[in-house]
Parts: sequence; C-alpha cells; structure tokens
Amino acid sequence: MKKKLLIAGSAALIILIVSIALNIKKNGSSSPAKTCNPADLTSLLGQAKDSEAKGELMSSGAAYQKLISEFPNSREVMNWQKKAEDINIKLLFSPTITPKSIVYEIKPGDTIARIAKEFKTTGDLIMKSNNLANDRILPGRKIKVWTAPFSIFVDKSQNILILKSDEDIVKTYIVATGKNNSSPVGTLKITNKLMNPTWFKAGAVVPAQSPENVLGTRWLGFNLPGYGIHGTTDPKSLGQQVTEGCVRMANPDVEELYSIVPVGTEVTIVD
Repeated sequence: MKKKLLIAGSAALIILIVSIALNIKKNGSSSPAKTCNPADLTSLLGQAKDSEAKGELMSSGAAYQKLISEFPNSREVMNWQKKAEDINIKLLFSPTITPKSIVYEIKPGDTIARIAKEFKTTGDLIMKSNNLANDRILPGRKIKVWTAPFSIFVDKSQNILILKSDEDIVKTYIVATGKNNSSPVGTLKITNKLMNPTWFKAGAVVPAQSPENVLGTRWLGFNLPGYGIHGTTDPKSLGQQVTEGCVRMANPDVEELYSIVPVGTEVTIVD
C-alpha cells in the first residue's frame, strides 16, 4: 500500500513539474516566482473558490493558474493543478462559451456528425457541451461548438499523457507505455476510434467482454498499424513501462479522451 502511495505521489509531482515547464515555454518566460506573501495567496485563493462557487469557471480556472505560476513552492500547488484541470474539463463539457469555441446556429439538413466534421471536433463533445440527450437537432437552435484543435503529448520517461488545445494544457493523465522502450517515438495521428474493441492477438480473437481483453473500453488507433491508445483491465500497471508498445490508460480516462479528440488528432511521443 505504501509503495502505491509513493508512486501516486511521485506521478502527481511529475505532472505538476511538466505542466509548469510547458506553461513557461509557452509564455516565453522563466522569471522567478513571487516570494510567497500569505495575504496575496489568501486573496487569490479566495477569488478562485468564490468564482468556482458562483459557476464562473473561466475566472476560477484563471485564478488557479495564477496561483500555480506565482506560488509554485506552496504545499497546495498540486491541489491547485488538479482543480485547474478539473475546471478545464467542466468548461469543455459545459455550454459556457470560451475563446476556443463558437455559437453555431443549426441549419436545415445539419446533423451532429456533419457539424463535428466541419469544425474538426467530435459528436460526443458537441452533445456533452450542449446537454443533448441524443443526436436529434432542430434548425434555428444555437449550440456551442469547440473549434480549437486538440493535440496529445506523451512522455514515455514519465508515463504521462497531456491533452492540449492549441498550446494550452487541458488535462494530464497517468498512463503506461511500452516495455523495453517499445512505444514508437515521433508525431503520429489518430486514424480510427473504436468503442469496446475486439482484441486480435496472435492466434486468437478476444471479444470486448472478455476479462482477457487488455484493450479495455476504447481504442484510438495510430497511423502506425498495431499501435494506439487504449483502456486497460489492469489499472495497477499505470505509471509503468509494461505494454507491448501502445499507450494504456484507465478506462474512465480513455473514455473521456475518446469523447474529446477527433480522428486526425496529432499525437507526439517522446522518450
């Protein structure tokens, strides 16, 4: 049990360090953080919590990001990072219009699939962000459509997957990658997506419902045959290099990712 807690704690710290480093790179600045002023910290944290309580997700998320960048040495920084990422996902799946989305008026003949294809997003994301119970839509209704492109960054050495929209980090996930450094390196693309995939392994076909099907509940295949991102029947293996080369995620995480990223999404994998 202690070993599991140490792994989880180390993974959370790695996620935080990588996230801060990527944000510094994006902003083109490595200026030192402010000296921790308890009054400033308390005020900013109060703003973050107050905005969140009022449902002002964009303001709350911005406040948590500011806390992370200005007080990175705080013992609470990992909690703030988790809060910021949770808010990012809530914003994605809510009707709130952001700078990365538009209001779209449904036209005669439109379908969810056609709108998703036009704006290079997913039907799942359109439905979730507009609280649609099914894909039936009526002309004249205005809906939220996410328009900023998504990309995925996988760091094999840290066993993390970072979902980005433009250059902004949306969420970081703990994953498993290939044993003996077998996961491919470079920029790939997602070319197919499957729900409850069948596993075609050497000499056998393992159905989706089988406990021996290591692919879990979702498959996002790369333009490199045999490789992709998928779920797992062994969540204890996450955070390690144990797969045959694919990127393995917890089933709830891969289901979330599946609903967000469309076919064509770029996936960059580094050592």
